[in-house]
Amino acid sequence: MFRFQEPKYLWLLLITLVIILLFIISVYVRKSRIRKIGDLKLIKLLIPDYSPVRRVWKLILVCLAITSMSIALARPQFGSKLKDVTRQGVEIIVALDVSNSMLAQDIKPNRLENARKFIERIISKLQNDKLGLIVFAGDAFVQMPITDDIRSARLFLSTVSTDMVPVQGTAIGKAIELSANSFTKDEEISKIIILITDGENHEDDAVAIAKTLKEKNILIYTVGMGSPGGAPIPAKRGGGFMKDRNGNVIMSIPDEETLKDVAETTGGIFVRATNSADASDKILNEINKLQKGEVLKKDYSEFDDQFQIMAFLALLLLIADIIISEKKNDVLKKINLFKEKLNSNGN
Repeated sequence: MFRFQEPKYLWLLLITLVIILLFIISVYVRKSRIRKIGDLKLIKLLIPDYSPVRRVWKLILVCLAITSMSIALARPQFGSKLKDVTRQGVEIIVALDVSNSMLAQDIKPNRLENARKFIERIISKLQNDKLGLIVFAGDAFVQMPITDDIRSARLFLSTVSTDMVPVQGTAIGKAIELSANSFTKDEEISKIIILITDGENHEDDAVAIAKTLKEKNILIYTVGMGSPGGAPIPAKRGGGFMKDRNGNVIMSIPDEETLKDVAETTGGIFVRATNSADASDKILNEINKLQKGEVLKKDYSEFDDQFQIMAFLALLLLIADIIISEKKNDVLKKINLFKEKLNSNGN
């Protein structure tokens, strides 16, 4: 990609045409005046140091300098660049439950799809914040390390499924611990964990683990996926619903009390995501209330300024014009190659 950031300065190129025209006029006027004095060839013999060729070269240098400066002022841009910029923001880790219970359809089309919509809405509202994504079931894994490239989160989010974590269950405590360890070491930036799950914790004491985060000033906002009445879990093969060993349909009932306790322990809030838009707005309002610190971001630009080259070239051309004189060089004019050739032939 190539462009001029300030193309209006390209009009300065017309100055070169004006200079060339004035030069032609001055040459014509000069010759006319010389003819009035006497024969042109005879007068040239009287001013042997004058070099019309050098005068033309000086004109070319001036025109090239003006052209280079005009292009530099127009700011030619091409290529791409990454630069570090400091902005005000927070760090957010989204911990998403991908256990089989998230396939329950008490909120359409299912809990996992609604969780994905919830996260996409959060992402669309973030500006200068850093974001990371963790998936968990019976174990927890980092799906996307914390980054300022919010757009890449959509790519990672699109690959989320219940097959990502081989160990089934809902280890909320492990997800919280891994999330806390995924933040940067910057203590001045507010740190938030958005825990999205149906809350059926069968693995660990999530509340006790959450208490350790309060000392680190890490907030946890919990998002309950599913209706209070619960729903059966669709079977992945053969249709129907998942059953226990006794042949009874397994019902997935959200544990909202645990999620509320986890959030309250750290000073966060709990929201029920029966409506992803309302739930995400509540979370975003809480985030906006926080004190935001300086976040170092990589700012990508498709165009990089290249005016420095043309400006430097213009400077060199002007220096060359100053150095070069219209008079012939005393050293060079003594060299007569034709005369040396004649002497070598003995004439």
